Amino acid sequence: MADPRGFLKHPERETPVRRPVELRLLDWKEVYTEFDKGTLQTQASRCMDCGIPFCHNGCPLGNLIPEWNGLVYRDQWDAGMDRLHATNNFPEFTGRLCPAPCEASCVLGINQPAVTIKQVEVELIEKAWGDGTVTPVIPTQRTGKKVAVVGSGPAGLAAAQQLTRAGHDVTVFERADRIGGLLRYGIPEFKMEKRFIDRRLAQMEAEGTVFRTGVNVGVDVTVEQLRGDFDAVVLANGSTIGRDLPIPGRELDGIHQAMEFLPQANRVQHGDVVDGQITAEGKHVVIIGGGDTGADCLGTSLRQGAAQVHQFEIMPKPPIERAESTPWPTYPLMYRVSSAHEEGGERVYSVNTEEFVGENGKVTALKAHEVKMTGGRFEKVEGTDFELKADLVLLAMGFVGPERGDLLDKLGATYDARGNVARGGDFGAVGLPGVFVAGDAGRGQSLIVWAIAEGRSAAAGADAYLMGSTQLPSPILPTTVAQR
Repeated sequence: MADPRGFLKHPERETPVRRPVELRLLDWKEVYTEFDKGTLQTQASRCMDCGIPFCHNGCPLGNLIPEWNGLVYRDQWDAGMDRLHATNNFPEFTGRLCPAPCEASCVLGINQPAVTIKQVEVELIEKAWGDGTVTPVIPTQRTGKKVAVVGSGPAGLAAAQQLTRAGHDVTVFERADRIGGLLRYGIPEFKMEKRFIDRRLAQMEAEGTVFRTGVNVGVDVTVEQLRGDFDAVVLANGSTIGRDLPIPGRELDGIHQAMEFLPQANRVQHGDVVDGQITAEGKHVVIIGGGDTGADCLGTSLRQGAAQVHQFEIMPKPPIERAESTPWPTYPLMYRVSSAHEEGGERVYSVNTEEFVGENGKVTALKAHEVKMTGGRFEKVEGTDFELKADLVLLAMGFVGPERGDLLDKLGATYDARGNVARGGDFGAVGLPGVFVAGDAGRGQSLIVWAIAEGRSAAAGADAYLMGSTQLPSPILPTTVAQR
């Protein structure tokens, strides 16, 4: 374990300092400064190596958190990296992007600030990359089986890496022009620079995974070709249909889904020229939706030079401390301030937009009012109507399911009550032998850590289908299910 008295000697939680707002708004680089190695090891020493480590259960991947905390504290970085990779293919992604449910379930967090698990994770893997100890893992034998993975977000990449390492010939199909899915075109550069994706893709290619971009499976590659050319298929095509707001004025120009806006900004950071780019420069922006995607739109709008930004949320403002409705070790409902919220804009809670107003076919304002929750439903608070200037409105209200089209329709996919692709206990698509579903396409919109966990589990299911049993670890599937 780490220092048995570490949490007593070092009761304070320390995390990296964010760069000054006035500086980071001038670029698209990540917002954090470097973190001192000694300080990190001190933070790792706070881990109590609990008799029952609830952080394991809090993490969908089942990360071996006390083990690698202790190894970092004892300066055994290579061993720590091995324990980190034992459960997580991409800790550099989760260490930057995951909201850290593990920290919410940290036992120390009952009466002290939780261990900085997420920071130890990202610093551990970054040191490994810097030392050159992250190398390709080449399968010792080939199975001759071919697997297609449709979609290259975190679920698809995790499934592909696991199946490649199991000895299968894996091809990842991506309809965009670059690999990465939402990691590439949904997450702004200031949250994760895309060079971190590229170096992991280079490792995967060296291991034998084949990537094909610009391929719309179901159109460019027919379903018949897919089923004929591959022994198994993993669908990791995401939940890409954004929730809309069908109110008067929705047809006006200047109202866009967040995932129309964010990918274009990311493309520009790649050096692409985007004709007719949706930009917040000089505009009064209203973001409808108070979650992470809304915060991404906020940080992006501020960097583009928006004149003013408001972020609307229909729910009431959360409490500063953990809400009683979400006791330890559950993920707490509480007020959070992201790096984007530090940078500017105004957050408006308990508000509902009822109409978009425009001139000459373009949005110029919106009408809204305050709401209150009564009997589980939102009710208008009379006398609170207001109108707000808006040149650009971004809808960031979440996603309602996978895109239904040539791929899913021709495969004959069925859907659950939430509109996601229906699947069985081994992540196999219902009624489609040899087809497995991972990530948001089957789970619905969720966290990156769940996407990776699902990719690993779907890979175990697919491997068991192909080989009769599997040795691939599965964070979600019981071993008895995977090894059928």
